[in-house]
Amino acid sequence: MSTAPRDPDHRRNPPLPFTEPQGDHVTLPWKRLRRSLAAGLLLAAAFTAAPAAAATAPERTAAVSSGWNDYSCKPSAAHPRPVVLVHGTFANSVDNWLVLAPYLVDRGYCVFSLNYGELPGVPVFKGLGPVDKSAAQLGTFVDKVRSATGAGKVDLVGHSQGGMMPRYYLKFLGGADKVNALVGIAPSNHGTTLSGFTKLLPYFPGIENLLNEHTPALTDQVVGSPLMQKLNAGGDTVPGVQYTVIATQYDEVVTPWRTQFLDGPGVRNIRLQDLCAVDLSEHVLAGTTDKVVFHEVANALDPAHATPTTCFS
Repeated sequence: MSTAPRDPDHRRNPPLPFTEPQGDHVTLPWKRLRRSLAAGLLLAAAFTAAPAAAATAPERTAAVSSGWNDYSCKPSAAHPRPVVLVHGTFANSVDNWLVLAPYLVDRGYCVFSLNYGELPGVPVFKGLGPVDKSAAQLGTFVDKVRSATGAGKVDLVGHSQGGMMPRYYLKFLGGADKVNALVGIAPSNHGTTLSGFTKLLPYFPGIENLLNEHTPALTDQVVGSPLMQKLNAGGDTVPGVQYTVIATQYDEVVTPWRTQFLDGPGVRNIRLQDLCAVDLSEHVLAGTTDKVVFHEVANALDPAHATPTTCFS
């Protein structure tokens, strides 16, 4: 059951600055949507570039030696499923999880993370390739983790695109039989309008063509894109998987923020500010450093032993 209300018209009535009326419905022209995405993700890149640049080889080695991405790890009876962490757009398998991965390892989980959506000639920044191809890469990685650990199923935790893209794997690539739960932190489940960032485009001549040519994941995440239409046609969820969505009302990248929520059985939608009213985390901080979010992630992974999440969690 959802813990926060969902806007029932969010897919029909996005914010007016991005819409053109057509009868009783409102649609988003594809060309204008791509402009919106390009400008908005420039700001997302600015938020993530600094930590991403720090994802060097020594840090990757440290991650393994601390028990994260340790393929000798065997799940315990208390935590029988490995946790696979799925980073967001522009991030990578290290920078997105420098806090959450050790947090879960300390709680006895076998934790793994992957790089996906890599493009030729683009170092450090991942999650840029087509979403359907990235979902296939996730499927290959899940099979690798299952084989190494002997686990029948895994749990997935993803941030931003990493909370949405696994739904493609679950729905179209056989992932539902291999996944117990999907926890999405600020996921782009129904795409994004990216607020009013289209107004920035005139200040960056040529940036739209550059982004559209080199980063197909961006246009895939626009409201109304062919990928979004396919992903959400016939329902948001698949049977047998437990879904948790944690959204922040201060999200400035996946907008409107309520569109992150899912409809369907086995879904729990959470507004971060219902857990801690004074939590001001926006899109990036919610997925990278917010311990209130991480406590709720731990609850979602082990609901039988969940404890109340508060500002002091």
